[in-house]
Amino acid sequence: MPHHILLSGGVGSRLWPLSKPECPKQYVSIFGDKSLFQLTALRNQSLTDGVVVVGNINTTELSRKHLQECGIAEFQLISEAIPKNTAAAVAFAALAIDENDIMLVTPSDHMIGDEDKYQTAIKRAFELAEEGYLVTFGITPASPETGYGYIRANGENVQSFHEKPDANTAEQFVADGNYYWNSGIFCFRAGVFLEELATLRPDILQAAKAAMDNQHDGQLTEAYSEKIPSESIDYAVMEKSQKIKMVAGNFSWSDLGSYQALYDYYSMNDSSSSFIQGSNLVITEQLQVESLGLENHAVIQSDSDLLIIPLNRCQEVKQIFERRIK
Repeated sequence: MPHHILLSGGVGSRLWPLSKPECPKQYVSIFGDKSLFQLTALRNQSLTDGVVVVGNINTTELSRKHLQECGIAEFQLISEAIPKNTAAAVAFAALAIDENDIMLVTPSDHMIGDEDKYQTAIKRAFELAEEGYLVTFGITPASPETGYGYIRANGENVQSFHEKPDANTAEQFVADGNYYWNSGIFCFRAGVFLEELATLRPDILQAAKAAMDNQHDGQLTEAYSEKIPSESIDYAVMEKSQKIKMVAGNFSWSDLGSYQALYDYYSMNDSSSSFIQGSNLVITEQLQVESLGLENHAVIQSDSDLLIIPLNRCQEVKQIFERRIK
């Protein structure tokens, strides 16, 4: 069976203060008693055989703990001394398994519904991966979202990739009917990915291989990691390869990358949640919040940190996060 490659190196900067460097959003239990990391691992457990987690060295023990807590005993941890983006992260995982093995690569912090539709899409991707394709997943857009990249496709044939658009362009994309949200989920044979990386970005492959050859119990050293170019898998491989296919995902999906996304998720899926107070998203720890005249805001408290921000400015939370960790 294929391997599940679980990417957990993100810091969730736009969800500060819920998400912090020592405990990023994928490890926070804001959806019942399980974290997004655990939900992702369990969602793919029946589809794959074995988990390879690629993440930050500072959260290695969190990954181990969260996997064990949800009953997953067989896994491999690859710990990055320095985050070098997704091209290198996927290369580490590909180098750690057999070249003929299929990899299902997923972020660890996305929320997915419609499990049956999800499994149907994954199984189709496995078929395409068996044929030697690099598969990306496009999500049928539910709205003209400006926070996601887009893929233009004709059936399973990818025509172009597009960066996060402005509002007018996003509306045009959705009206066109051939554009999909770029989910950041991928599927391919390990060897096929490494061959494409060797052709398109040999510098990344060579540096990643050197780091893996000199790792200790899955921990990559800083000396070798700092030599790896930082590039996303989309830029390095997917946008340049001639072996790309796209599987359309008709399942519900959100990267939960902002408080607006969290508000939208709860509004659509759990409108009775205590986190939804009118047009506001309110998430606090033991702090009772009352307001008058406050509309379309996020009120977020974690430990001694309190954030109050208009929902339409939630992308700017990253600036606060970066200022706080300096």
